Amino acid sequence: MRHGKKFNHLSRTSSHRHAMLANMANSLIMHKRITTTTAKAKALRVYVEPLITKSKTDNTHSRRVVFSYLQNKYAVSELFREISNKVMDRPGGYTRIIKIGNRPGDNAEMSIIELVDYNELLLNAKEEKKTTRRSRRSSGKTKAAAPAAEAQPTETPAEEPKAE
Repeated sequence: MRHGKKFNHLSRTSSHRHAMLANMANSLIMHKRITTTTAKAKALRVYVEPLITKSKTDNTHSRRVVFSYLQNKYAVSELFREISNKVMDRPGGYTRIIKIGNRPGDNAEMSIIELVDYNELLLNAKEEKKTTRRSRRSSGKTKAAAPAAEAQPTETPAEEPKAE
């Protein structure tokens, strides 16, 4: 029985699955974005996010633990040098999965999995968008508060300093 065994086996043996996820994690760390099937992307997210969390503490033990998963010293150094600095203040959710449709050959559902802090297009859009939150009730309060504000005496403005 498979009680409590909830991860996707991806129709592969255990050794093949571990090797494939390690290779995909290396590619994701080095390139910051890869295209794969949705099932593999979801399995990769579960595999790589704990490694990124582990990279926040840069010591010998955490480097060796991450290396035991990735088996690539260049990916490990990239993870600890570049990626950990960008995600230091993020409490989780380091990857984003974007569905892009079906593959023409076998109609498999394809996705892009990317590191969240490295998508420059979305980061620029967020900086431009920055809106303030307003409640619906604020418009009603300003009309009611306006007569009360007129009744109170206004303070005289302080003298402006002279430009020299």
